[in-house]
Amino acid sequence: MTAVFTHVALHVRDLSDCVGFYRDFCGLKVVHERGEPGDPHAVWLAQPGREREFIFVLLPGGPGRDQAERDFSHFGFALESREAVDAIAEKAETASCLLWAPREEPYPVGYYCGLRDPDGNAVEFSWGQPLGPGAEDMKP
Repeated sequence: MTAVFTHVALHVRDLSDCVGFYRDFCGLKVVHERGEPGDPHAVWLAQPGREREFIFVLLPGGPGRDQAERDFSHFGFALESREAVDAIAEKAETASCLLWAPREEPYPVGYYCGLRDPDGNAVEFSWGQPLGPGAEDMKP
């Protein structure tokens, strides 16, 4: 048997705010909503073109997350360049959700910054890791 990782589901305090964050900062789009019109009970988000590969499911009614300073749990998104990491960090600074300013660490970590989503989760944006855009050009 081969198991395929298809989705992550989270209960969040404010469904609308979290959907907006993942659309605006991560480029995800809503691909399915369950529940009453205007009152969804579940929202499925995905990267355009990857709707049948991996889904991020957000559910209302969560307690929120109070992530400790040294807790590096996070969702990771790869970007196409260092400049793209800098741009997302600048956008996050303006929106008051920048958690970690851009920084460089040895391979395989690369160049990255962190944001805080409306529910309190850390979200990393990176370039230079062995995953995502440009990974084939990275040295092992």
